[in-house]
Amino acid sequence: MAEFQDLSNYTLEEKEELILNKYKKQLGFAGKKHGVIKKISSINNNSKPNPERLCVVEGIWGVSMLLQHNIRIKYLLVCPEDIYTIEAQRLMDQCINIAENSFMVSKKVFETISEMGNAQGLLCVGYMNNYTFQDIPLNKNNVVVILDGLEIPGNVGTILRSSDATKIDAVIINNRKTRLNHPKLIRSSMGACFSVPIIDSDFEETNNWLRENGFKPILTDTDAKNQYFELDYSGRIAIVVGSERYGISEGWYKEDYSGIAIPMLGDCDSLNVGIATTIVLYEAALKNKGLLVRK
Repeated sequence: MAEFQDLSNYTLEEKEELILNKYKKQLGFAGKKHGVIKKISSINNNSKPNPERLCVVEGIWGVSMLLQHNIRIKYLLVCPEDIYTIEAQRLMDQCINIAENSFMVSKKVFETISEMGNAQGLLCVGYMNNYTFQDIPLNKNNVVVILDGLEIPGNVGTILRSSDATKIDAVIINNRKTRLNHPKLIRSSMGACFSVPIIDSDFEETNNWLRENGFKPILTDTDAKNQYFELDYSGRIAIVVGSERYGISEGWYKEDYSGIAIPMLGDCDSLNVGIATTIVLYEAALKNKGLLVRK
């Protein structure tokens, strides 16, 4: 593999030979009982503690996201049988040179740990970033989002994606009900789980930090008197979003807060939390940054 080439017409044996000729000293072999396969299965199934905050990412898009955001890679797994494109080969080359360990596996073994229908022969295990409140740069105007007890990984991922799009300073998760390395969360975030600072905290710590730094809580509530477009969102603000079933925790209502609602003109009484949060984030971010002024 001195040069990358289309491998569509190569046999499995020919592809394995090409890969091994270039990466023989960097690639190990992993069968179904190998420790790395068991490790990845435990991450996927959330069956063991994960103190290293590892996540599993598959395919050309997923691996590209890891590289784009400079996420450290612990393991790279390559399935030669599914390596065809020049792009896949380039990604494999990049990852082999930075991963702590790289392995070649058979298609049968690869399928036991893959959660995608077509992972294009690439799977990486990366270290998710670990942010704290000290990592949030404080300015005259800040917007953070607090997710209080959200249960559906896809909703959290959607909000992360919208937070990236609106350049929100951080997403703070209270009363966490879903794991941050859940495959559906990673996919629905479109890589924003690697670009947006995510802080895993609780109500007390979060509320103390907000008070100490002059943040104004803004609670999303279908019963609120203010419509979301009526606030100016200036200064340092924290938008609080409640869980799909139970809404916002009682403690937030004991604070000095502003409540906002999204008008519902049809028969439905509320929106999906990911959609609702996206609407509010765009209004808040544009006004907070001076890009939108409503008369």
